[in-house]
Amino acid sequence: MTVQDLRDVLRERAEGPSPANPARHEQVGAHIRRIRRRRRVVGGAAAGVAAAAVLFGAWLVPGAADQPQKATVAASIAKLPERFTAPDGTEYRRVATTAIEATGDRKAVVTVPLSGKPLDVAGVCEGADNSSLRASAGARTSPIGFRGCTKAMQLHPLPVPGNTGEVKVTFDTTTRGTGCVQVSTGGPCLPVEPERGDWSLAVYEWTPPAEPVVPAPVKDLPRRLGNWKLTDSKTGLWPRDTTARFEIVGTGRKLAFDQICGGDLARRLLVHTATDLTDSQQSTTCSEWKNGPFPMAMTELPAVPKGKRVVVTVRISVLGEATNRPIRWSFGLYSK
Repeated sequence: MTVQDLRDVLRERAEGPSPANPARHEQVGAHIRRIRRRRRVVGGAAAGVAAAAVLFGAWLVPGAADQPQKATVAASIAKLPERFTAPDGTEYRRVATTAIEATGDRKAVVTVPLSGKPLDVAGVCEGADNSSLRASAGARTSPIGFRGCTKAMQLHPLPVPGNTGEVKVTFDTTTRGTGCVQVSTGGPCLPVEPERGDWSLAVYEWTPPAEPVVPAPVKDLPRRLGNWKLTDSKTGLWPRDTTARFEIVGTGRKLAFDQICGGDLARRLLVHTATDLTDSQQSTTCSEWKNGPFPMAMTELPAVPKGKRVVVTVRISVLGEATNRPIRWSFGLYSK
């Protein structure tokens, strides 16, 4: 019998229900706050702040061996429970834990048994807000990085090279690149260096609900966002609805596109927009909007000549596994 098997037996004999995700509400609020902070740094029409992109990224160093790590913040462990159930009924079971300290090694490696079920990686952090981390299994990296140090649990998909046996999962806080932030239009670009935090980390396997659990409808998109006015909108439910189409006639006004999503995997939905004016497309992830200011993340479209008819095509995909876990989406076309 393995240690994990023993834990499962003891848990089954214990009284009381499995704990719910203790960080669910804080997750949503923290995610929206991080979105606003990034948009204030990156800038654009909504924020009115110009900035250069901060090129933080974790890069993996091959050949790492398993090594013990100890968590520095005991309270963080409670936010990575052994089991929890997501609001849509998905059952999560923790299969490995580790930690990376701000003053210690930049990497930690755990060996995870593969049962064929999807894997997610989770982390909570104490320390610098701009601390970053990436996770990988073999040569495959999680498509969503841990963006910023937050006490709320971040949960991201982890693709694996196979579905049986075991795999080594590497957590890495190594960063490479430089960046700067321009705090005022025309002002100097001030250097920004990534900082380190204390990370408590876990790997979970999950079992989807037996039947699809449809999330509640999302809120209506704002009719106005600053000087932008909503001209058309579309709503749908992934995976039933995987495309959206907008037809417009150029009026000389600027056009922009925005989106919100709903459901436990809302942040994993990818939105790809393209027009028949160019061969290129723009891609972005989706955000939830439950309360507070609208999490504005507009994508400006190429200028449409006055009187020209143009089609804007939106293609939808999802990062990682999503069996029986639908996602609501709402897309809006704005002009000014």
